[in-house]
Amino acid sequence: MAEIDAVFKAYDIRGTYPAQVDEDLAWKVGSATAQFLRTLLSGYDRGQTSANRLVVGRDMRTHSEPLAKNLIEGITVSGAGCVDIGMVDTPQVYFAINHLGTCGGIQVTASHNPPQYNGFKISGVKARPIGENTGLKEIKHIVQTLRRAAPLDTPAAVEQIDLWEPYRRHVLKFLRMPRPLKVVVDASNGMAGKMVPAVFDRTDIQVIPINFEITGSFVHPPNPLIEANLQQTKDGVKKHKADFGVCFDGDADRCMFVDETGATVPCDLVTALLARHFLAGNRGAAVIYDLRSSRVVAEEIRAAGGVPRRERVGHAFMKKALSDSHGVFGGELSGHFYFRDNYNADSGAIVLAVMCSVMAGGPATLSERIAPLRRYVSSGEINFQVADKKEKMELIEKTFSDGQIDHLDGVTVSYDDWWLNVRPSNTEPLLRLNMEAKDKASMEAHLAQVTKLLGKPVSH
Repeated sequence: MAEIDAVFKAYDIRGTYPAQVDEDLAWKVGSATAQFLRTLLSGYDRGQTSANRLVVGRDMRTHSEPLAKNLIEGITVSGAGCVDIGMVDTPQVYFAINHLGTCGGIQVTASHNPPQYNGFKISGVKARPIGENTGLKEIKHIVQTLRRAAPLDTPAAVEQIDLWEPYRRHVLKFLRMPRPLKVVVDASNGMAGKMVPAVFDRTDIQVIPINFEITGSFVHPPNPLIEANLQQTKDGVKKHKADFGVCFDGDADRCMFVDETGATVPCDLVTALLARHFLAGNRGAAVIYDLRSSRVVAEEIRAAGGVPRRERVGHAFMKKALSDSHGVFGGELSGHFYFRDNYNADSGAIVLAVMCSVMAGGPATLSERIAPLRRYVSSGEINFQVADKKEKMELIEKTFSDGQIDHLDGVTVSYDDWWLNVRPSNTEPLLRLNMEAKDKASMEAHLAQVTKLLGKPVSH
């Protein structure tokens, strides 16, 4: 086991297999996580069978099964029980933690990374995210002190449970289909290839499958945020004259939508569209959105009778904000969508169900629904490699000192007709710029000004 500092990220544990993430690390992460999560059981009866267990799931990578096996051994050696739910999408782990009432869970996955990567996403009780500031530092410290022990003669129990049917029923609570739809789904050779048939077969959704084969390798990188990776979805929508298309990431907790013309629908506009759906029966409720999102999102939330709440980027912040505000729904530019009635957690399956419900609820096409929301021009996220991130952010703040400035996440400067946010990467020497303006000419002018301050953008 090596390079502990390199694999413990802000929100998860991730690295190449076996150089950075191997079976020894899996064992230690299992043991350390079980020790840490069991200390948080103040609201539970420690003797309660379910509360003294962890859920373990895994994705389709070729090394996920041996990593999960060692993870489970580490958990049980620590004295905690384990529920092995097998090869599942990451949101099913969140469901299982709540459905079974366990003290937390771990998904073996590297999400959208290439096939040589793997890692662990850790959740606490009620599927609350365990990140750098909510326990991952403590787990890392325990890992560094551990030496692998021999298996116990009587380790804690491991139970293998298939939760696909209760999970299916849970997701389909969000589906209302007044009319059938045809939807192209690109599973990216990831967990959506198993999840979509298991959940959406026997519904009024005619799924046109792309890359549903689970082989451990990828026809295209399983990252739908990269426009090139959406090409098969776009081609499929046009070929089959589908109502819309959706492309999932590797562990199926994120997705991107494509309208019936083959145009990508930005995730902030999806948030704005779906906010009206959720607020129809929840007027006065909060809807959470990340601060990179278009001003359209807040405008649509207010117009639908909701309360917009702007939040920092990252699932740990989004889930906490949704919980703290008793909000009904939330969305991030990254393709994560969060739901009050899904334990405040994100789910690719549920956002697909909700989008189908909205589209089946009337005759308008997706492009027609999105067109009124394309009121501003966005830069998209642009990365700049800089030696001193703090210095550059201070320069931005000084240059645009006549604007309205806040520091929720990096530096945001707002004017009546445009705004920008510059925030530092957690893991790389990068500043990430997002900007929006009233029209293309204004965007280009302001972007040129900011680029002079930050330097040459780096490619994705």
